[in-house]
Amino acid sequence: MTNTENNQTLESLYPFLHSKKTDSTNMNQALLQSVKQKMTQHQFVIEHFFAKNSQAMIDCANTIAKVYQQQGQLFTMGNGGSSADASHIAVEFLHPVTTGRPALAAYDLSCDKTLMSAIANDIGYPYVYARQVAILIKAQDCLIGISTSGNSTNLTHAFEQAKKSGAITIALTGGNGGDMATMGLDHCLIIESDSIHRTQECHVIIYHILWDLVHTLLADERGNLANIPNSSEVTNNEIC
Repeated sequence: MTNTENNQTLESLYPFLHSKKTDSTNMNQALLQSVKQKMTQHQFVIEHFFAKNSQAMIDCANTIAKVYQQQGQLFTMGNGGSSADASHIAVEFLHPVTTGRPALAAYDLSCDKTLMSAIANDIGYPYVYARQVAILIKAQDCLIGISTSGNSTNLTHAFEQAKKSGAITIALTGGNGGDMATMGLDHCLIIESDSIHRTQECHVIIYHILWDLVHTLLADERGNLANIPNSSEVTNNEIC
């Protein structure tokens, strides 16, 4: 798209910035173009990441699988939308939606608002995760942190604490990776995009694929799943 066309699209989407009233026909065309642009960006970011990092994904999955082979646990953390992604990861592992996949221990460090608000109030928000990591995470465990900038102070403090414990550290970031790219983490998967939305969209794909790869790597160690109830066997009394 040329600069002139781009300016016309922006004026249609944001007429209040150019002292113009909205024209419904122009607005619809601008919105259609915006959808097309966003989908193009979405596809480009994803294809660029996996073209460059497919082996890094496999290496990361192998690391997580070894954590579970050593009876370790997975912990996750993030802020805002990335906190929602951290919760999503934990749920995927602890409550797998695919039949035949066993539950694997995974916990979101942001799930206890009482604890987080207490730490934030007494010590400061930069330590809401590090304080938990110091007590909960052991050498055989793994900590995954998600930050679109890679600069979230409360996550970097937690990663430093996890490293002191000898735990595995994994970051999902964006841009140039920020501070997390330079602090010596075991794995740092960087989405090279300045768009928070495109970065978050790629993060979802990454952890869904990691989840699947980890289960594939652990397939020979599943054992007998006959005694694990599936969704049809769980009674209402067993659902909390």
